[in-house]
Amino acid sequence: LNKPREQAYEMTFKDQQESNNIITDLETVLGFSREDFNIFPEERSAVFGDLTIEYTVPGYEGKTMDLTSHPDGVMIGPALTSAEFVKTKADKVIAIEKGGLFTRFIEENVHRKFNALLVLTAGQAPRATRHFIRRLNEELKLPVYVFTDGDPWGMHIAMVIISGSANAAHLRELNTPDAKWSGVWATDIVNYKLPTDPLDEIDMKRLLELQKDPRYKEDPLWHREIKTFMKIKRKAEQEAFSRYGLTYIVDEYLPAKLEATR
Repeated sequence: LNKPREQAYEMTFKDQQESNNIITDLETVLGFSREDFNIFPEERSAVFGDLTIEYTVPGYEGKTMDLTSHPDGVMIGPALTSAEFVKTKADKVIAIEKGGLFTRFIEENVHRKFNALLVLTAGQAPRATRHFIRRLNEELKLPVYVFTDGDPWGMHIAMVIISGSANAAHLRELNTPDAKWSGVWATDIVNYKLPTDPLDEIDMKRLLELQKDPRYKEDPLWHREIKTFMKIKRKAEQEAFSRYGLTYIVDEYLPAKLEATR
């Protein structure tokens, strides 16, 4: 398996961005994804929950794994994204931006309490993770709920899962149109009176970029939340709910938001 950075070294490009651009051009022209060329980004996201998979990669064909078998979650890489789904009792997917909250959700048994598969995106979800989420939604018919920090960057993490990224817009298998951004919303910051930080100049610039993006104009929810961010000029992390106690986000916020975005 090759990583994009290895292509930059082996073919003496000036930097990784140059090789990335060429790989993207090849995808567009040939109609194949970089994964079809055995080029994979570094793995940094994970999944945990009631799902048994069967590997199909050479040397591991037929071997099964229960995705609750590792307390830190199972890394989402080529072997997992190509595996067959054998059985699950889960009825939803909860995608989480940050590792700290992902770990907290495992410790608080969110996968059992909410009958959910937990997916750590580790910031902007890698392509393999977005493909894996798409498969969970499409093949197992599981609704997908995305939880991010309450800031412009978190909004866009959710949007990329839903509609895809600009440089991979030609690859439909990387988005999940039915996924829902469930929080943290700007209106949550106001309604829950969360501890906040001011949006800085870079945050505001990003917010203005999102405001001009047609995807954010199509749904009243996104339009409302951008407008609220513009008004309050504040942001909040997922961890901000700890002001009400360590289990508040699981006991109160999560069930309320899952119900609100069904």
